[in-house]
Amino acid sequence: MIPVKSFSERRQDVASQMRKGIAIIPTAPERVRNRDAHYPYRFDSYFYYLTGFGEPEAVLVVVAESDKGTSKSILFCREKNVEREIWDGFRYGPDAARETFGFDETYPIDKLDEMLPRLLAGQPTLYCAFGHDTAWDARVLGWVNQVRQQSRSGITAPAELRDIRLLLDEMRLFKSTEELQVMHRAAEISGGAHRRAMQKTRPGMGEYEVEAELLHEFRRHGAQAPAYTSIVAGGANACVLHYVENNATLRDGELLLIDAGCELDGYAADITRTFPVNGKFSPAQRDLYQLVLSAQAAAIAEVKPGNTWDAPHNAALRVLAQGFVDFGLCHGNVDEVIQTEDYKRFYMHRTGHWLGLDVHDAGEYKCNGEWRPLHPGMTLTVEPGCYIRPADNVPSHFWNIGIRIEDDVVVTETGCEVLTSTAPKTVAEIEELMQHQHNG
Repeated sequence: MIPVKSFSERRQDVASQMRKGIAIIPTAPERVRNRDAHYPYRFDSYFYYLTGFGEPEAVLVVVAESDKGTSKSILFCREKNVEREIWDGFRYGPDAARETFGFDETYPIDKLDEMLPRLLAGQPTLYCAFGHDTAWDARVLGWVNQVRQQSRSGITAPAELRDIRLLLDEMRLFKSTEELQVMHRAAEISGGAHRRAMQKTRPGMGEYEVEAELLHEFRRHGAQAPAYTSIVAGGANACVLHYVENNATLRDGELLLIDAGCELDGYAADITRTFPVNGKFSPAQRDLYQLVLSAQAAAIAEVKPGNTWDAPHNAALRVLAQGFVDFGLCHGNVDEVIQTEDYKRFYMHRTGHWLGLDVHDAGEYKCNGEWRPLHPGMTLTVEPGCYIRPADNVPSHFWNIGIRIEDDVVVTETGCEVLTSTAPKTVAEIEELMQHQHNG
């Protein structure tokens, strides 16, 4: 787990960037699934990044006073309640939360409406995630208006409103050593789950049966949940990018695409592997698979300091476009296929995204209109693919083949490191693993 000291240092870092003002960051609310049953609770990533506090009904307030060289962090949270703990489980309460998580002050959440106008008074700038939750926006502005009503007493309200996410996104983009340790472990668990899925898959199984093997492996090794809804897509279902029904029967001779990763202590892994249901690639499947694998290798080679964000995508795209021409799927030379975007019939998404506390993690991809340079500590996915739907101008032996290969990669001082290398990826690795298991 991330040490408590790291969360405290992040709050101090935010305060120093604010210079002077106040930030209000709430955690996520609990969500009702149906009637009186709730979805499993998951904290807000921004709030957790600064607190490490996983309970609902909590708000962080950071007050920065650069002219005094001081700052303070205040947590509002649920009070201790022995009766509710019998039903719902342990809660820290303000006193234990202050001691455990290193806050300067802690108060019951019921005091929030009473205390926030006083905390806002005299502050020049208010930082908040405006636009994320309209009900919360209205509540915050209600506190600001209460302060404005005291203007004849010489009390001033914040004159400037800023989005706290602009500061936090840049911080979250660069992973610390402690964060990378958690992400390594999440990747290791997720890689093992993909390996298990390959070992268990047989023709005639339901996609949901393979999904159950993934979930089993996640929880067996301590991950709290899937980082996102797992995609377990056999045959033509793999050509649906966000297929999540996972209810079809796996058929002999088809491929199975699995996009799944666990969440460990808040941090996500995100892996995609594609493999034959019967353990043996057909010639057409092998050709397309090798193409996507080569495209991924070209992209990963471009993940290094100094290269821009789009360099891996462009490298993968050129390899894919050449393959599409070679296989008769696109016509013309590579530059023409890319310029006309003819390739988008078969490859319609980008080659990756930031990864961290969110699967599609915080951080801008462009700065001042230009693709941003890569730097050590940035963590991203590399995930080229191809998706061939039936069409009159498409060779029939490629129909209904969907392939994506995705790994999690961190930029290092000299290049990059693939975090998810434990998941088999080459044709030989996959066939050997599956053949051995099927024979066994």
